[in-house]
Amino acid sequence: MTEPEKYAGVRYLVDDVQAAVDFYTTHLGFALNRDAAPAFADVVRGPLRLLLSGPASSGARATPADAAVAGGNRIHLLVDDLDAEVSRLRAAGLTFRSDLVTGPGGRQILLADPAGNLVELFQPA
Repeated sequence: MTEPEKYAGVRYLVDDVQAAVDFYTTHLGFALNRDAAPAFADVVRGPLRLLLSGPASSGARATPADAAVAGGNRIHLLVDDLDAEVSRLRAAGLTFRSDLVTGPGGRQILLADPAGNLVELFQPA
């Protein structure tokens, strides 16, 4: 096993790498780390390295066909003001996949990236 890196990596399968890079860097505060479009790119935000794998990437090709669609897993991003974030992202025309939900730990809403992968925006209680 290799030494731990400064980032935790998550791979998302996307159908358009550039659209995914634009989504994460423009709307969610990620910075482009590596660009090998159209096959692959990775973006970072804090300790999260998000690997964006297009259909031509080795990461996407290694995925079994029955697991190649966006699922219920999601990245979890903390926000200071969920209402303000929702308003800003709705004004940008982005797609939400849930209503605002309030629970004992805080409030959350699910946002979809261009490929349908989920991003949970969460404001702690």
